[in-house]
Amino acid sequence: MGLLEKLKQGLKKTTQILRTDVRDLFKTKGRLVDDAFLDELFAMLIKTDMGVQAAQAVVDEVGTAFRARVVEIDEILARIKEKLKVLLQQPVDPIRYAASGPTVIMVCGVNGCGKTTSIAKLAHLFQAEGKKVVLGAADTFRAGAVSQLSIWAERLRTEIVKGQQGVDPASVAHQAVARTLETRADVCIVDTAGRLQTQQNLMQQLGKIYRVLGKQVPEAPHEVLLVLDATTGQNGISQAKHFTDAVKCTGIVLAKLDGTAKGGVVIAIRQQVGIPVKFVGVGEKAEDLSLFEPGPFVDALFEDVGGNA
Repeated sequence: MGLLEKLKQGLKKTTQILRTDVRDLFKTKGRLVDDAFLDELFAMLIKTDMGVQAAQAVVDEVGTAFRARVVEIDEILARIKEKLKVLLQQPVDPIRYAASGPTVIMVCGVNGCGKTTSIAKLAHLFQAEGKKVVLGAADTFRAGAVSQLSIWAERLRTEIVKGQQGVDPASVAHQAVARTLETRADVCIVDTAGRLQTQQNLMQQLGKIYRVLGKQVPEAPHEVLLVLDATTGQNGISQAKHFTDAVKCTGIVLAKLDGTAKGGVVIAIRQQVGIPVKFVGVGEKAEDLSLFEPGPFVDALFEDVGGNA
């Protein structure tokens, strides 16, 4: 499947709700754009979890363009899509690669967010580009996390650096980068233990890993990717803010997009946190990771919602 098809599949649950709600807005062929209509439109958009700020911006746009006019469904949808694409604009570089030597990527997130699977998908993506990857299993608290990443490493036939359970995660991160330099690999992806954004001691530990990586390779980590579970909706906003304060997150990987009816959370994250959404997970397989592009995302979100929109 191409990018748009994958996104359509991943956003199916959100689109189904939008389809029902939009058609409820247009029970008759045309609809007068008045306060009642705009209130209903706002409520519909909020259900996708795009947040008050983005929903209000869309409603204001529609009100300015169409107030006191009788409109068709496709006119409204075209204007909504146009506004959302503007709200989602972001830098186009998916990954900032090192100017020379290996690119070091640090991955963080809360427990159960889909972090390990997202790392495997990233490794697969880099391999598809012809790059050699080393994984660093710096989640030394949960044996299951190391085991899961090891299984993926075996499937992908990529090297993994592990430490004994309970050892300092920063030391494993150090060893992973050292191995990357030794083997002249192109990319080192360092996993970190899942933690709640409110666990200050663990957030400080993340800071230590960040500093260790910077001592080994100039400007490392080149990317700090925060994995967010799309099914948590607005809770992801708080996570993004706290993790960014701790380790200067450079981008978001939105996992489990295919499992949520609130795919609009991408818009809320982009608006309220300001970090670019770099990748979206749209399935369980290694290849089910898509580069995030605002245009195809919005088109997929509203696929088959209106008549010809």
